[in-house]
Amino acid sequence: MEAILLEYGWVLLVLVALEGLLAADNAIVMAVMVKHLPKKEQKKALFYGLIGALVFRFAALFLIATLVKYWQIQAIGAAYLLFISIRSLYAIWKHKDTENADIKPKKESGFWMTVVKVEITDIAFAIDSMLAAVAIAMTLPHLGDFSIGGINGGQFLVMFFGGVIGLIIMRFAAQWFVKVLNDYPSLEAAAFMIVGWVGVKLVVLTLAHPGVALIAESFPHSTLWKATFWIVLVAIAVGGYLTGLRNKKKAEKNA
Repeated sequence: MEAILLEYGWVLLVLVALEGLLAADNAIVMAVMVKHLPKKEQKKALFYGLIGALVFRFAALFLIATLVKYWQIQAIGAAYLLFISIRSLYAIWKHKDTENADIKPKKESGFWMTVVKVEITDIAFAIDSMLAAVAIAMTLPHLGDFSIGGINGGQFLVMFFGGVIGLIIMRFAAQWFVKVLNDYPSLEAAAFMIVGWVGVKLVVLTLAHPGVALIAESFPHSTLWKATFWIVLVAIAVGGYLTGLRNKKKAEKNA
């Protein structure tokens, strides 16, 4: 029994680390989406986004056996993230190209529309998160003689607590990302590049879905793809931060 509990403890730690990494993806997207709102509304929108993330993650956990059949959900999430990334990067590029011209500022989404956009992306991230959690937790031996949502009770509880801790990490990460974007406005382009890269990640998951099967089902979970994804993401973030730091120093010098 003690050996089983130790195994459960180890898997819980792994899940917390995994959920933390996946929460960072979600937090970056949330931070970019709410950045245009006033500070008070940013906090409210992030709060509603986190509530949505909680609801969708645990709904996905209960319904994972049904949800995995529908690759269209991840496809919609991927298409949406790629759309807002490309559209926003184009707007930033266009603004820089014509910054001396008399251009009307782009109309941003209102508070509730921003919340809706955050919740739409939360659905895709919830399925991604729970699929990864299920893949790890299902390797554990059964604990207890009850089941929840077709999953052994012990395995379910490990995924549940891993998800809760991941959401706590997301709460603080999202606020930190918003602060960084406000302090370094030129980081916005890098942030939208990261949003697009997360969209590519969801495209890979969609293409590997058994219902699509254009690439191997195991590829999104391979060491090669995971390493590639995080190396590129970190490179974009570091490059954007260094550029933002340089631009901020230049602006202070010219002030």
